[in-house]
Amino acid sequence: LFSESPGDKMMAGRFVGSTDPIMEMLSASITVDQRLSEVDIQGSMAYAKALEKAGILSKTELEKILSGLEKISEEWSKGVFGVIQTDEDIHTANERRLKELIGDVAGKLHTGRSRNDQVVTDLKLFMKNSLSIISTHLLQLIKTLVERAAIEIDVILPGYTHLQKAQPIRWSQFLLSHAVALTRDSERLGEVKRRINVLPLGSGSLAGNPLEIDREQLRSEFPGLSNKMAEDLIIYSTSEFGFVTLSDTYCSGSSVMPQKKNPDSLELIRSKAGRVFGRLAAILMVLKGLPSTYNKDLQEDKEAVFDVVDTLNAVLQVATGVISTLQINKENMEKALSPEILSSDLALYLVHKGVSMPFRQAHIAAGKAVHLAETKGLTINNLSLEDLKSISPLFGSDVAQVFSVLSSVEQYTAAGGTAKSSVSAQIEQLRELLKRLKEQA
Repeated sequence: LFSESPGDKMMAGRFVGSTDPIMEMLSASITVDQRLSEVDIQGSMAYAKALEKAGILSKTELEKILSGLEKISEEWSKGVFGVIQTDEDIHTANERRLKELIGDVAGKLHTGRSRNDQVVTDLKLFMKNSLSIISTHLLQLIKTLVERAAIEIDVILPGYTHLQKAQPIRWSQFLLSHAVALTRDSERLGEVKRRINVLPLGSGSLAGNPLEIDREQLRSEFPGLSNKMAEDLIIYSTSEFGFVTLSDTYCSGSSVMPQKKNPDSLELIRSKAGRVFGRLAAILMVLKGLPSTYNKDLQEDKEAVFDVVDTLNAVLQVATGVISTLQINKENMEKALSPEILSSDLALYLVHKGVSMPFRQAHIAAGKAVHLAETKGLTINNLSLEDLKSISPLFGSDVAQVFSVLSSVEQYTAAGGTAKSSVSAQIEQLRELLKRLKEQA
């Protein structure tokens, strides 16, 4: 099955005979880790400079190696690099090609370097680059939420707990609640970026590097992750709610029922959280119980990382598209604002009326008013003053002022509340935070 001679193999000096073809297939990672081609070359260039400083390479040899690596980089970027069957991984592939281009001097590049510290360096560089791209997409999603909230600040709809109407809220506050949660994700990405900014190159496979490689020089060569929102919008887009209409761009139809408009984009976003957490669980399982230093089990890390990076980039861009193109149905939102969702305001009315009345007691009185309205077949705002006084003498003619959704949302003036002043403040705070996060991305 394989045409190479044993002498072609990296470790041919130790091993005699051919490797089991199935073992060869299981061990090879080039189909996955070739995505590390550019960062592998970047790391090799930095290491070559460190070898020249340590006296292992002459200036001429360094120039040859750097020139060859640049040529390989160009081949990868143009899609013309020819992977062959003996290329076990991206490191051996690049080293094999370097030898073809510049001859035996290519063999000096790996002096004192282990594929262990090489691959960890590659993966860290890849993740740093990927985190910057993911951060950019995440900030764009947050910005879209914030700007939409600013435009539609006067829209009021019912808020839900246990999927039942609870209290009136501003549509903008709903959007901002998810935007704020996403800013915390952005900060987490920044923390991950700082945590991975530790250079492993020069560590060797176990005991370090024996060649007095200047690791400070090496370091100077290098540049020094919502499911809930998807679920909410899926519910709001149903015909029963009808609060939002998703763009056709992000929906699909049914092969059987022509009236259907399925929120595929949001359902896929919701499901991808499971995929990402599954990858995390998989790699944690691989790591569990491993002894120190390198073990071949760790080859599984790259596929997981690449998949998560690709998934996050796709999800964030689709989510931004959904948010920027959906239409809100203001009339449906307002129709859904039934008087019963102001029952907690009725309790607050009693608290303000009777200074000594505890909220728990006021809550019971408001509940009795709801029950009385149900037994009479009325909405709570149509109970007579006599009806209300039969529940508590504190009810007065000014109780009618309670049954205003605008007054209701305006009373929550604390940070994060539904009052227009509070929501406006949140918008400005998020805009300022976005500026800072963009600088860190």
